[in-house]
Amino acid sequence: MDPSYLGGFGPLGFPLWVRVTHWFNFLFLTLLARSGLAILAAHPKLYWNIHSRPGSEWIRFTRKALPADRMWCSTDEEVEAPSWLALPGGKGLGLGRYWHFFNAMAWPLCGLVYVTLMFATPQWRRLVPTSWEVLPDAWRTLVAYLQFQQPGPHPPYSYDPRLPFNSLQQLTYFGLIFGLVPFEIATGLAQSPSILGRLPWVERAFGRGGRQAARSIHFLGLAAFAGFLVVHVFMVAWHGFAAEMDKMVLGREEATGSWLGAWLGLGIVAAVVAIHAAANHASARHRRATHRALAAVVDPVRRNTLHRLVSVQDYRESEVSPYFRLNGYPPIAAYPQAQGGDQTYERLLGGGFADYRLEVGGLVKCPLSLSLDDLRAMARQDQTTLHHCIQGWTSIGRWSGVPIGEVLDRCRPSPEARYLVFRSFGMHEYTGKPYYKCVAMEIGRHPQAILAYELNGERLPLQHGAPLRARFETKLGFKMVKFLRSIEVVDDYRRVGDGLGGSREDEQQFDMGAEI
Repeated sequence: MDPSYLGGFGPLGFPLWVRVTHWFNFLFLTLLARSGLAILAAHPKLYWNIHSRPGSEWIRFTRKALPADRMWCSTDEEVEAPSWLALPGGKGLGLGRYWHFFNAMAWPLCGLVYVTLMFATPQWRRLVPTSWEVLPDAWRTLVAYLQFQQPGPHPPYSYDPRLPFNSLQQLTYFGLIFGLVPFEIATGLAQSPSILGRLPWVERAFGRGGRQAARSIHFLGLAAFAGFLVVHVFMVAWHGFAAEMDKMVLGREEATGSWLGAWLGLGIVAAVVAIHAAANHASARHRRATHRALAAVVDPVRRNTLHRLVSVQDYRESEVSPYFRLNGYPPIAAYPQAQGGDQTYERLLGGGFADYRLEVGGLVKCPLSLSLDDLRAMARQDQTTLHHCIQGWTSIGRWSGVPIGEVLDRCRPSPEARYLVFRSFGMHEYTGKPYYKCVAMEIGRHPQAILAYELNGERLPLQHGAPLRARFETKLGFKMVKFLRSIEVVDDYRRVGDGLGGSREDEQQFDMGAEI
């Protein structure tokens, strides 16, 4: 045996920190996977094109058929995920996202502890190959496994009882930790409207599929983790369940014939299952408390990292999507899905919105009542941008309107003003309460924050929010209020509605920030 390879290190074994991080990794990764499935259920289709054209998905997880004889919207495509599979079950997109982002912070933190300690000790040798001979040796090991045989003796370079893994295991874990994990993190971040708005090259790095390609690859990464888990459990049984659990629970490598480690390991698995069950129970029975608890951890991180990013999107007009999905029905009696019609809105619609007025008030020095002609007379801004629906689909549209900052300059907010409340003629589809959204004042002054009155060169269509809708290009679509009735300037959004920042935040546990 080559002494230079050994480097004088003793048996690596399974020290306490390896065992602890292993089990926490199992907990966080399974929570991530189940909450990811709750997000996928909101739009159970995956694409390789940025436009999310209906019928162009490469895989779908629903048998729902959309009506061909009437208007439909993207919420009609949502499915209810079973609670034994997803966290939470049902139509739990809001809390599913919060659980996902909470564990998306906890899981890398656990991994960072593991990698730091690994490179601070000789334990790095358990994962990092030190010779190209690992490749043919791993192939021989794989062939042995496929023939249902225990791998034969290793070549001299790698045969060392002090190394805990054979060559195939070493390559697999190395690829998982230093390949698949960073790739999953990168494809997750590549679905953020704030990041893609500020760094369009990230979206273009995924080719013509853009964010949808990132979303598809992210799902394939989940499938790879699931496949690894199945094979991993099988191999634990193959090499001797009791002996392998002794290593990962008690750190014992000698064959004792004891099942203590196995029973303790099964107890840890049962505890993880109990945590999952408790998370589902809390999400179903104590939604508001769960929302506030998770938001207390997640929201400050997003607010301090993504909140101030400024969109610089500038797609070509030739890239405009041939079909632009809609979400939410117009507030007219013809669409009972919208919780009935708004008589004022129906009257304005009948008159071609000639009598429409946008009311701007609250903590302002000069309240405004603006007609569409008034708005059109202000500085016009055109922008071709990528719309991110919280459910997962995307479309590119060319929006035209007046910068919100222009309106704010005219109404002159008071010094104590901190937030803008956008109210709609529409209603929340589940509760029938008036639809509203709150954003920070600086979001309203973002360069690409506009009040849009045109889409793709034509007057804003009814289904897309006529006569006026808000656009915040670093936010998810549910923050961009359609059928806009008024804007109120306030000092604290927590005194509006139920205090969580909007109708969907109040009722469906969506996130106030909406940057990712």
